[in-house]
Amino acid sequence: MTATTTSDATMAKIAASEVYSALRQSILDGDIAPGTRINIDAVSRRLGVSQTPVREALQHLEGDNLLVYAPGRGYSTTPLLSLAELRALFEFRLLVEPWAARSAAVDRLSNPSAALRAELEVLERQVDGTANVPQDLLAHDARFHDVILASAGNPVVQQAYVQTHCHLHMFRLYPADLDSRVTLMEHRRISDAVAAADPVAAEEAMSAHVRNSFHRFARAFGAAPSALPSTTPGRMTP
Repeated sequence: MTATTTSDATMAKIAASEVYSALRQSILDGDIAPGTRINIDAVSRRLGVSQTPVREALQHLEGDNLLVYAPGRGYSTTPLLSLAELRALFEFRLLVEPWAARSAAVDRLSNPSAALRAELEVLERQVDGTANVPQDLLAHDARFHDVILASAGNPVVQQAYVQTHCHLHMFRLYPADLDSRVTLMEHRRISDAVAAADPVAAEEAMSAHVRNSFHRFARAFGAAPSALPSTTPGRMTP
C-alpha cells in the first residue's frame, strides 16, 4: 500500500468519525426527530463529504440503536422508548447496577472512589456554570455508571449493559425539568459508600438511585408509572 493510499484511508476514517459524531449529536439533541428518514445524498451534501463515510456512520448509528434499517426504505431514526420499554430497561439496571456498586465497594485500596469523586467534581462545576445542564448531567451519568460497571470486573455483564445503550435512549427522552442537584446528591451517596468500602450501603444507594431515576424519566410520559420493585430482584454473586 502506498503512502497516498494509506493517507486516503486515514482521511476516510476521520470523515466517517466526524459524520457519525455530527449525526449522533443531531439525533440526541432532537434536531432529527424520531422516525425521520435519513437521506444519504442530502447528508453528504450538507456535510461536504462523499456518500461512503455517511454510509459507514449510519451503520455505526444503527449499532447504537439510534437508527433502524428497512430494505427499500433505508435508514430512519428509531422511535423514542415507550413507557413499557423504559420500565424494562430500568428493571435490567436494577438487576445489574446494585450488584456492580456492591462489587466496587469491596476493596478500599482498589475501588474506584477517586474516579467517582473526580466525576462528581466535574458535574458540580457544570451545574454552577453551564447553560446546557441536562445534556451535561446525562453525559456525567453515563460516565459515573460506566466507572462502577467497569470496576466490577465482569466483562460479560459490562458488555450486556453497554448493548442496552440506555444512556443514549435517555439523552433523547430526558424531561426538561430534570434536576441535576438531586442526581448529584444520589451519586454522592453511592460514591461515599464505595469510598468507605461499605458494600451494603453502596448496593442500597444504587438501588434507590435507579428507582428514583426511573420515576424522573417516566414523567416525560405524563402519567404516574407503577413502581419498580422496592428491593433488588435477586442478587448476583460478585
